[in-house]
Amino acid sequence: MYPGGNALNFAVYARQLGHDAAYLGLFGDDAAGRHVQSVAARRGIDLSHCRELAGPNGHAELTVVQGDRVFLGSNRGGVRENASLDFIFDDTAYLAGFDLIHTSLYSYIDAILPRLAGLGTPLSYDFSDDFEEGAALELCWYLAFAFFSCAERSEQATRALLEAAVAAGCGIAVATRGAAGALAFDGTHWLTQLPHLVTPIDTLGAGDAFITAFLAHHCLAGQPDRASGAALAPALEAGARFAASACLVRGAFGEGLAY
Repeated sequence: MYPGGNALNFAVYARQLGHDAAYLGLFGDDAAGRHVQSVAARRGIDLSHCRELAGPNGHAELTVVQGDRVFLGSNRGGVRENASLDFIFDDTAYLAGFDLIHTSLYSYIDAILPRLAGLGTPLSYDFSDDFEEGAALELCWYLAFAFFSCAERSEQATRALLEAAVAAGCGIAVATRGAAGALAFDGTHWLTQLPHLVTPIDTLGAGDAFITAFLAHHCLAGQPDRASGAALAPALEAGARFAASACLVRGAFGEGLAY
């Protein structure tokens, strides 16, 4: 039983890269929820604004086939599925104190994304590979960064998606394409990044690692904007390098617990 999840992975990876990070969300009060909270706290993640509810923590079931993770199902966020995240706005000064807020399709936060964007903190969103294109493009207006998993799409279709995301208002759109590498578009420049090849132990978290390292590197240069192609290239390289390292660890970042 490994701790993980897109937003949690992002926070843990950011700490690994030397940055202050917090996680904001809901935990169940079961063994899984307690384990995730314990690991995150031990790793220096600020959980001070999270809440715990009675019921099961969110979890996904998966297996690993030749190093590649294969999802089998989930409980759709556990206690999160029917609970509101409106409480995060109880302390807007806390939220506004961060340089970047990252969330994902699996945070079930789309309804309050406009309000979150209104705080003025740049937003990053991972649409993974489970998105409906029209709905995704509607959210791009609020985003500084949009990430898509496009391993099953052609390069032509991927380029069309990234162009549409930027046209819809997103600052920078990035697609990861498995062994084909990553593709980024900032409205002017197209950039490509080949993966760092390793023999994977477990690919769980690799995409999240890529996103974290990319954003950490890019944001060090200033506030996220439509930076030059030259500025984005090293961020893509940092993402590919860190993603490869994540593939050499079981789970997203280890800390497995027998159950």
